[in-house]
Amino acid sequence: MKYLEEFRDPQVALRLIEEIKEISTRRWVLMEVCGGQTHSIIRNGIDVLLPDAIEMVHGPGCPVCVTPLETIDKALAIAGRDDVIFCSFGDMLRVPGSDEDLFQVKGGGGDIRIVYSPLDAVEIARENPEREVVFFGIGFETTAPANAMAVYQARKEGLENFSMLVSHVLVPPAMRAILDAPSNRVQAFLAAGHVCSVMGYEEYHSIAQTYGTPIVVTGFEPLALLQGIKAAVTQLEDGRAEVHNAYQRAVRSEGNLPAKAMIADVFSVTDRNWRGIGPIPQSGWELSDRYRDFDAAARFSVEEITSQESSLCHAGEVLQGTLKPDHCPAFGKECTPRTPLGALMVSTEGACAAYYQSGRFTKAVAS
Repeated sequence: MKYLEEFRDPQVALRLIEEIKEISTRRWVLMEVCGGQTHSIIRNGIDVLLPDAIEMVHGPGCPVCVTPLETIDKALAIAGRDDVIFCSFGDMLRVPGSDEDLFQVKGGGGDIRIVYSPLDAVEIARENPEREVVFFGIGFETTAPANAMAVYQARKEGLENFSMLVSHVLVPPAMRAILDAPSNRVQAFLAAGHVCSVMGYEEYHSIAQTYGTPIVVTGFEPLALLQGIKAAVTQLEDGRAEVHNAYQRAVRSEGNLPAKAMIADVFSVTDRNWRGIGPIPQSGWELSDRYRDFDAAARFSVEEITSQESSLCHAGEVLQGTLKPDHCPAFGKECTPRTPLGALMVSTEGACAAYYQSGRFTKAVAS
């Protein structure tokens, strides 16, 4: 495909891998933050081709994966109502709640619709004034502008039958939480280019300086990832800890200012619970006071729902980079795409899904 094939040249990839090998004098542990980067790394075998000195661990940058179980259960409670049209992106429908998932609710008669934009849900609300329309607004900073625009537009049009179940999370607080953990092994980060295209990377400078951790903003294609890995390893070998933008074709330091202004208007920062990890202070967004009337959790009185996660699921360890999916005792056994214990096995950005799809489950099966 034009403009993509140049970032997939196998000969250039092998040359970059050789260059990484030549500059590596000791073991280094790098974390790619984004689940999309994880899938690209695993699908293209980048982690296997890298020299033994470089270990890639997988971060919490899959928004579906970190959506807490109680939020899924809130969504299920709302979606099962007769007066509700529940709208969601398709990747949320197989995520297991405590007893069922959205597909099962839909099979039982729930009016659940897959949309490709939150503005599609606004259109549905416009066309169905007699029904309550709820959009499941999850994601990192990448999806926040569009979600914010949907709420902004609904308020502008006076669509009182539209609301949003919000579970937005932020990357920098999660990075700090990983680095603060006693079990942390991460020595450098590959930051997600699409997040930084919205928010910029100015906030990352303090993380790099405080923790002595290089952060390289990069893309998702094999050569972009390898260039990012090389830049991170070079810093580690030189004893430097800086923020480096290796994705200049899409990312500016300040990010997208109009998008950030829309987010600041519609959302306000809040503490957020992360599935498998737990509470991280000031790590998410909720609807701001001006848009509080569009909060689906409050509108349908599901705020008090709490849930207990499966003791068999080790998602938190995987998301923090302390456990590889194929070392989870349940991987490929109790937990498969047909019988998932958690979102990591069914999300299109989940690390467990990446390993399973690539056949990397021999260690778990043999244990």
